[in-house]
Amino acid sequence: MASTHRAPDRHETRPRPGIVVTVAAALVALACIGFAVVNVVFEMTDRFAEGPYAEHASAISVMNWLVVALKLLGAAVAILSVTQPPRLLSPARLGVLLWGAFTLLSVYVLGSLVQAVGIASGLMGSTDQLTMAGAAYVLFFLLLATGYGVLTVSYTRRHQLRKSVTALGVVGGPVLLGVVLAAAPAALTALGLMSET
Repeated sequence: MASTHRAPDRHETRPRPGIVVTVAAALVALACIGFAVVNVVFEMTDRFAEGPYAEHASAISVMNWLVVALKLLGAAVAILSVTQPPRLLSPARLGVLLWGAFTLLSVYVLGSLVQAVGIASGLMGSTDQLTMAGAAYVLFFLLLATGYGVLTVSYTRRHQLRKSVTALGVVGGPVLLGVVLAAAPAALTALGLMSET
């Protein structure tokens, strides 16, 4: 008699994300989208068309849209991390993006905290630079980094990602962003949208 057993689907053995992880993904995605809307509003209202940055308005516009794209990518990565079964990207590739985003945000928050401590202790800048708005901004990024941390650790465990995936994301994310931030101004300068001074 023929066996009625079927081969298990490769996705069936992967545990589904819990409610906490799912909620974290939704909140992270909403935060990224909301943050992207801020840049869109800047563009719609020509915020930098006048004032001290007017000379670089075209270059700032290009960078603004680049930032919008990165923030929307961040929202997509958050949603894909809890999608079952994995879609669009392989688990390894999505894992690299998650680790890259988590590392970038963590480095940014750590750098901001070090700068704040330096200012508060008188080692750099002026204490006038320490404002409630600045503290709220850093707190927002701290919460965002925490959210990505939850998603990243959960996804890594659920898909049993290799350490090489983690390493590539941790190292590759900041390096890639650094290259983009260095190359973009150079390209804008070459196109005449930004002055060399």
